[in-house]
Amino acid sequence: QVQLQESGPGLVKPSQTISLTCTVSGGSISTGYCYNWIRQPPGKGLEWMGFICSDGHTVSNPSLKSRTSISRDTSKNQVSLQLSSVTPEDTAVYYCAQYSTIFAAWGQGTQVTVSS
Repeated sequence: QVQLQESGPGLVKPSQTISLTCTVSGGSISTGYCYNWIRQPPGKGLEWMGFICSDGHTVSNPSLKSRTSISRDTSKNQVSLQLSSVTPEDTAVYYCAQYSTIFAAWGQGTQVTVSS
């Protein structure tokens, strides 16, 4: 059973960069799946941010592409997200989710608040 665990700073100041890590256990990130970053601002719906697949291919949401970087560390079995030039509107719970034909597994999410 694959498990995903997000980790991150919790509080970030405006104009800084959010750096989040998703640690995957119970399966290798190099085989078979794409790992997505999805966020949910308070009182709003889910927003897909992008993914990185088992072959290293990445795709980002066009609305966030200029500020988003998704990468992986296969030696640590981790997927990472960086979101730059953040504003309070980037305050959200950030999730990573494993995807093949369905979203098969989700992390529990990590709250990130952007505030001075």
